[in-house]
This record gives sequence, C-alpha cells and structure tokens, in this order.
Amino acid sequence: MTRLAARVTVFLLALTLGFGAMAASALASCPPSPAQAAAGWLARQMVDRSHFTETFSGVTYPDQGLTIDAIYAFAATGTASGYAARAIAWLARPHILANYIGNGTTKSYAGATANVLLASEVAGKDPAAFGGVNLPARLASLLTPSGRYSDHSKFGDFSNAFSQSLAIIATSRLGGAAAPAVSFLVSSECTNGGFPLNFGEKKCVSYPDATALDVQALLAAGQSGPAERGLKWLASVQQADGGFIAPPGKIPNSNSTGLAGQALAAGRWFPQAASARAFLRSVQVGCSGKPANQGAIAYNANGFRKSTAAFATAQGILGLAGVPLARLSIQGARPGAPHLACSF
Repeated sequence: MTRLAARVTVFLLALTLGFGAMAASALASCPPSPAQAAAGWLARQMVDRSHFTETFSGVTYPDQGLTIDAIYAFAATGTASGYAARAIAWLARPHILANYIGNGTTKSYAGATANVLLASEVAGKDPAAFGGVNLPARLASLLTPSGRYSDHSKFGDFSNAFSQSLAIIATSRLGGAAAPAVSFLVSSECTNGGFPLNFGEKKCVSYPDATALDVQALLAAGQSGPAERGLKWLASVQQADGGFIAPPGKIPNSNSTGLAGQALAAGRWFPQAASARAFLRSVQVGCSGKPANQGAIAYNANGFRKSTAAFATAQGILGLAGVPLARLSIQGARPGAPHLACSF
C-alpha cells in the first residue's frame, strides 16, 4: 500500500467511525415514543422497583397481576429491562407465586397459572422450573375433558375467557396449544362474532376485553376464521374517538382500548389499531400535566386518577405499542425508565 493510499484509508476509517459515533449519539438522544414514556412512568411507580401492591381496608397485599401486566408493557416497548428482571424474580418467590396460582394441591387457578407461564416466557425464564413449579405441567392438570381450563378450589371455578386465551397463547409459544382447548374457545363465539367474558351463560354477550384476548389466542393457534370474525365485531363497536367501552361503562376506557388495539394490530386491522392509539394518546398525561404524572395513561377522558392510572397505563401501553402477546420478549430491551420528552 502506498503512503497516499494509507492516508486515504485512515481518513475514511476515521470518517466512518465519526459517523458511527454520531449515529449512536443521535439514537441515544432520540426522544422516547409515547408508549416508552408510559412504560417509564409505570416503572417508577413500582414498589422497591420490582412489583406492585394493592390496599384493601387498610391492608396491603402483593399485586401479582398488575406486576405481570407491567412485564408485558416493558417487553412491548423495549424498555425498563432492569425493572422487568426484578419483577420476574419477585414473582418467582415461592410465597408470592403460591398466593397467586395456588399451592397445586388444594387450590390451583387456571388464569393465574397461564398468566405466570406467559410472563416467564416473555422474560426468558424456564417455565418448567419457575419458582419451584413446573408451570406447563400445572396448567395441563387444569385442562378438563371439555377443553376448558378450570380452577380447582373449594371456592369455586372462576376461570373465564381470559384464563382460556392466556393459556392458549402461552402453550402456543411452547410448541402448540391443546386442540380441545382451542375448540372450546372457538365454540364460545357469540352469533355476532364476538366472544363472552364468562362461559356457559344463558345469553351469549360479546365483551370487548374478552374478544380482544380471544382473538390473539385464536391467531396464535392458527384459527384465522373465528379470529377475523372477532376482529370484525371489535371494529363494529369501536367508538368514533377510537376508544372501546366495557359494559356496564358508558364511556371508552384505556384498559379495554389497549387490549382491543393490541388485538387489532395483531390481526392487521391497521386503521382501527391506529384509531385506538389516537384515543390512548388523547388520555395520556402530557407536558402540561404535573411532572410526576407525565407519561401516564388515564383510565378515561375524565383525567388522571392515581388509583386507576397504573393498571390503565400497563394495558394502554399494549395498544400503543401494538406487539401481540404471542411475540412479546424482554430480550434486547433497554434498562432505563424513560421520561416523557418535554422542553420548557
């Protein structure tokens, strides 16, 4: 190589490295998306940066369900991986786990078991050895001959469409859902194409939240026909502002809209999914709100309420991000908890 060629090579290398550094710097300085800002707010609400709690009659209890919703939200936005890691470790504590899914002998809860199974998959953990429990085996033991995943408890069976759909999504990720479980879910479809929240009722009443999760389960199980009918029904009940109403409510809420928006995106009903995102953006606390609340998603258009904001934000994020539950993964997520980009 001549001296001139060597100098040109060094110059081009320096130029390339310079542009690479500039690109990396620009990427790092990019403002977070609305979904990422919401996830950052949600992360900062966690107790000990690891979990959520709920209080009834002055007594505080662990809230495993909301903690799992947060894990899904962090995975959907590719943020707060440190919070997600602490959350899944908290959930794997034996007493925390048993108080949610049951002890496996006198009580076992289908929906909770399916939810933890899915969370363990999203977090990249071994579901067969999670907190000392083989979650796939535990869930399989709750599958009845009818194809319904049911609770085993002296308190009764409270399993519903959420239980069934989460179980199908989680087992689909492990290689395939049980055929009877999928058939049972398909058979629960109402005549208008939607799906009910509770099974076995005299009148089949379609419910947005249940239909949204059922659609995702059916898509994961390769049941495009009933999934498409469910999506068509969801689109038919979407409000003019893009939101969804969960009966007996009278106005759209972020929880229902987040779940429905996620399902619409999964089913490639993109205009309807975009409309759902627009509603969620309209109730997100922006730069004019209190700094401590910025990024949060309010439950409805009535404004921010601390008591409902965490749950609304966690499920609202799913609609903002639009990543299906069947594809969620925390792998590659960044560790930080982003703030809403506001300039004053």
